[in-house]
Amino acid sequence: MSKKMNVCIVGDGGWGTALGMLLLSAGHHVTVWGPFEDYLADVRASGENSRYLAGVKLPSALNWTSDVNAAVSTANLVVLATPSHFYGDVCKKFAGHIPADADVVSVAKGFCEETRERLTQTAAAILGLKCVAALSGPSHAEEVSREIPTAVVIASNDFEQAQRLQAIFTGPRFRVYTSTDTIGVELGGAVKNVLALAVGMSDGLGFGDNSRAALITRGLSEMARLGAAMGGQPETFAGLSGIGDLVVTCTSRHSRNRSVGERLGRGETLEMIQAGMKQVAEGVWNCRIVVQLAKEQGIEMPICETVHAVLAGEMTAFDAVSMLMGRDSKHETYGV
Repeated sequence: MSKKMNVCIVGDGGWGTALGMLLLSAGHHVTVWGPFEDYLADVRASGENSRYLAGVKLPSALNWTSDVNAAVSTANLVVLATPSHFYGDVCKKFAGHIPADADVVSVAKGFCEETRERLTQTAAAILGLKCVAALSGPSHAEEVSREIPTAVVIASNDFEQAQRLQAIFTGPRFRVYTSTDTIGVELGGAVKNVLALAVGMSDGLGFGDNSRAALITRGLSEMARLGAAMGGQPETFAGLSGIGDLVVTCTSRHSRNRSVGERLGRGETLEMIQAGMKQVAEGVWNCRIVVQLAKEQGIEMPICETVHAVLAGEMTAFDAVSMLMGRDSKHETYGV
């Protein structure tokens, strides 16, 4: 049993809210920070985060604030749950406010848009920290908030930090493993969103289980190939933050990335889809970076490359299928 902590959740989205509920249920004091006070007032009054976690009743003991100093000044643990698109800007708001002895863990998935860094790198640089941990794995907020059994991994270059965070986050329905492969854990979480777009396109085109399984399997190979080239451990991609998160994101009704892909497969434009979305599909923002990193590493990632082409309006989802199926015959290899 870990000691009781003062926890600051940076980000009032579904995932931050679900983790706040999880940590509150373990007896910790939890404050969720969000940027818009008007919306937080609605959350307090209604007892529901209707925009990001609709239908889930929030415990009254969960605190909400838009004041950075009030949120974080006494925190022992800071959880960075801001989408990648806003991640750097939000970290800048908290620079100089986080107590020196607080543990910081990033639970967002993707890359910093400006620097193309992994998010723990961005947070460490902006916040002046030696080590920021990463939590990842197959963990939809909708299910964690309802206490559906879930398993994740926490990675840190400081193994003692990973163990401390494991003790804090572990609960009766939330099992946490540790890892020292922060690179692999973060890359898995970023690339799987791009691959979920591909699976969604396949579903939207009316294809079946064979197509979905092929995309997931060969997509995993692409993920592991890039991850190993960038310093990750190949075995990480066979774990929760690799195949585990990839499967759930490619198959779940909760997956925004799969849903966006499905609508693209049905012929909707990206602009039309995004205009009606309240929440973020990280794969749309991070696909370009994944493809750029692969090119710099000399890595072939044909599924991710065709997703990027569809998002850029260079081809349709149906054309992407023809391109992938028409590639030169290969010997099957996994990862590296």
